[in-house]
Amino acid sequence: MILNFGSINLDLVYRVPHLPAAGETLASSSFEKYLGGKGINQSIAAHRSGAQTLHLGCVGPDGDWLREQIAGFGLSLDGLRTVTTPTGHAVIFVDDSAENQIVLFGGSNQAFTTDQFEAALAQADPATDWVLCQNETNNVPKMAQLAKAKGLRVAYSAAPFDADHAIPLLDHIDLLAVNEGEAAALQSALGKDIQSLGLPYLLITKGSKGATLYAGGQQFDQDSFTVTPKDTTGAGDTFLGAFVAELSASDDPAKALQFAAAAAAVQVTRAGAAPAIPTREDTLSFLKANT
Repeated sequence: MILNFGSINLDLVYRVPHLPAAGETLASSSFEKYLGGKGINQSIAAHRSGAQTLHLGCVGPDGDWLREQIAGFGLSLDGLRTVTTPTGHAVIFVDDSAENQIVLFGGSNQAFTTDQFEAALAQADPATDWVLCQNETNNVPKMAQLAKAKGLRVAYSAAPFDADHAIPLLDHIDLLAVNEGEAAALQSALGKDIQSLGLPYLLITKGSKGATLYAGGQQFDQDSFTVTPKDTTGAGDTFLGAFVAELSASDDPAKALQFAAAAAAVQVTRAGAAPAIPTREDTLSFLKANT
């Protein structure tokens, strides 16, 4: 089981000819709305990659459409709580080269409470279960402390990056997932090489250059697969969700890294974030054709 204490957003996606500069007004060529948020994207990726997944999240009174979407992806609604704060949302610009620019409103994602953590963690099995978390929700350090006290393995996506948020979590996690920029920022804030932290798993994603995993004293490098991207929104979330799902199933870091790279490659060839996340069958089919 993967328990993901994560964000749920309404993604408002606008296609633009280029990303807007300060003070610039652009006409959008299209508009779509999607279920989004780093947390729910990772839950969908883990679920579609074959892992039993429970998403723990908060939505506002305006969250009925999002609940319907989450159920439509096959995830249980048992971990969702309705709060009085408006649902979190993101305004996303995607340009003609598939690059994106995102503005977030935290909303209900900042309404997690300790009792919500405790109730969910009481059902978890330290022998088999992983806990996921990201920087888009509140009370993450408290949740990680509770999870580790129970003996659970904790994976932390340090995005959107904030050193003051990330550093207190480092003593309570087993897997740190960062991109190259986040890794450099964290290293600068700490004043030392993040490899020296001695984490069981350190995952550094590098976009089109692939990813590197440090685990068990070994370094695993994975190239990106060559595809023509349509929309890169949610690629990192797809990578991490697929990686943790495959790692929990196979306990094979190299296999999990390759599987995650393939899942992300398929995802970026489709529009949107959550709707673009491939099933396990999609990813395995891609791997068969490209390895």
